[in-house]
Amino acid sequence: MVEGHTLRIVHVLRAPMGGVLRHVRDLSMLHTAMGHDVGIICDVEGTPGYNEALISNLDKEIKLGVTRSPMSRSIGPSDIYSASKILSVLKKLEPDVVHGHGAKGGVYARACGTLTTTPRGKPARFYSPHGGSLHFDPDSRNGKLYFKVERMLEGMTDRLNFVAQYEQSAYHEKVGKPACESGIIYNGLTSEEFEPIKLVENPVDFVFVGELRMLKGPDLFIRAVSRLKAEGAEDISAVLVGAGPDRDELHDMIKERDLQTNVTIRPPMPARAAFQLGRCVVIPSRAEAMPYIVLESLAAGCPLITTNVGGIPEIFDNASDVLIEPDIDALTARMRRALEDLPHLIDRMPSHEALKRRFSAESMADAMLDAYQTSLVGRRNA
Repeated sequence: MVEGHTLRIVHVLRAPMGGVLRHVRDLSMLHTAMGHDVGIICDVEGTPGYNEALISNLDKEIKLGVTRSPMSRSIGPSDIYSASKILSVLKKLEPDVVHGHGAKGGVYARACGTLTTTPRGKPARFYSPHGGSLHFDPDSRNGKLYFKVERMLEGMTDRLNFVAQYEQSAYHEKVGKPACESGIIYNGLTSEEFEPIKLVENPVDFVFVGELRMLKGPDLFIRAVSRLKAEGAEDISAVLVGAGPDRDELHDMIKERDLQTNVTIRPPMPARAAFQLGRCVVIPSRAEAMPYIVLESLAAGCPLITTNVGGIPEIFDNASDVLIEPDIDALTARMRRALEDLPHLIDRMPSHEALKRRFSAESMADAMLDAYQTSLVGRRNA
């Protein structure tokens, strides 16, 4: 029987950043507090600042430590070297569970986990997509390739874990009904994150927090600010907090639209510190799974403008009229309304009580641990 025994759990992810890192960090810390031995394998470089600080601190807190191993974003010959290194690390750590996160982490975890044998037998192999390859169009060349690989890897998977009903539905639609066990465990927040924030002196009107890539909609944010300024809101103010591959292009957009006095870009920082900078948070994503940044902003008591994509409607209990499409007209209209009547937006946010019931970090960790134990018992009784 596995229940009650100390488990050795190893998480594998490519980029140590954003919501995936947050998810892995929380599981690692909570399972460590429960008495289990946890390790992480991830790429050698994350986003400078907040993300790298998180991963560095984790290395000191979890028993099996953090191993940095090169992992490229795209598929290529370097994957062979990466896989061989990850396999050697897994053989050394002797995990009971190997949990892959994101498309690349999922491939490495399942393939290398299948080739790993410990004194207690084969590890259970878990995979959480976190959106990842599920964002691809199933009719595109990349989509066809990735979804074929996903289907093949099900034979090396003990359980697929989705962070939202949306993600599970997308997998069923694009890949097919899983041949392995699967289920949904929502992302969760700690009790401290439900404490209301206090705004800085002279906050800006709007703050965007997230990775600076077009998928997250920062270009829509800048264009909406530009429109509102052209309509007469000369003193509108906004800040983008984050880093990412499209930072330079976004900087050029600000300059081209003569918004240097209205919009600034600041480097990554803890989410709650970023929320303090503005009266209203804007997350205009074009695609998401179950974004932590949306949960975090609502828990902090921030009025939020966000989009009707991915798992976001599930956070709002499917009250989709609160949400907008990732469209410049819809975003501009909602930001205009927020400038005119912010209390109206505040009144439409989900209650703290509802959020706490459905999105608890402790419940997330308990449910995941139960899934690990169930898979191990089933594997060892097979």
